[in-house]
Amino acid sequence: MAPTGSRRSGYSRRAQYNLFTGYVIAGVGALIGAILLALSFFQPHLFGGLRGAAQDGVSPATETAATVRTGTKGFWDTVSGYYRAGSKNAALKREMEIARIRLAEAAAVKQENIRLKGLLGLSDKEIKPVAVARLVGSTASSTRRFAYLGAGSDQGVAVGMPVRSPRGIVGRILEVSSDSSRVLLLTDSESVLPVRRANDEVVAFAEGRGDGLLRIKLINLGINPLKAGDVFVTSGAGGYYRPGIAVAIVTQITDDGGLARIVSDPAATDFVSVEPIYEPEAAIGAATPIERELGD
Repeated sequence: MAPTGSRRSGYSRRAQYNLFTGYVIAGVGALIGAILLALSFFQPHLFGGLRGAAQDGVSPATETAATVRTGTKGFWDTVSGYYRAGSKNAALKREMEIARIRLAEAAAVKQENIRLKGLLGLSDKEIKPVAVARLVGSTASSTRRFAYLGAGSDQGVAVGMPVRSPRGIVGRILEVSSDSSRVLLLTDSESVLPVRRANDEVVAFAEGRGDGLLRIKLINLGINPLKAGDVFVTSGAGGYYRPGIAVAIVTQITDDGGLARIVSDPAATDFVSVEPIYEPEAAIGAATPIERELGD
């Protein structure tokens, strides 16, 4: 009789059967896989129908996932666009304002060309800036409106030279040192600038009020032709500023003209250019007191 310890229980026999069955199934699966792999190499179109059927089966699920993904992306784009709408509108408003200023300056240049069309020997030349510098400061609490420029006599800057930004006139040089200058801003109460309406010959003076606005005073009094939105540019009178540079936009109508908002706000201006005086002799004549002129 065999020893009891050498006998195998029924449980061990079932484990052996299960292990053998697993090996058989694995071998059959490997064989089928090898056959399918060989067929895919030699006859790739054989399983096209099966692949198509499988694709058709899963396409509703993939379409649903794609719809959900697209809808989620569109939803988040809508939300982000809502929060970015303010900044976009502000940027578009600034671009539209600059385009409007450029259009007004172009109209002013057109009017200037019409007036000078009959003259002979007229030669246009590009205005080369004397200096390009940064506005390094401005008066905050004083009733006067000055700005300080990081360029002076060492860079060729002189008293009376116009200061402008890409948007329009800022002011003119009032005092000069070796490396800095003081600028009389258009909004200063002592600033008076000859201007004209961009699209016709309505002339006026733009006077600073000291509060950030300009007072447009018409030279020819009578029926006030101004309306809100009119753009005024330099007329060239006085000799300091060349004609056709944007100055202000009318915001309110008064009896003798209107109130206007300056086009080039110094608080929002970084770099400016200093240009030579347009007509030096005319500027000197305008600055000479009438009593002295009569005495001479």
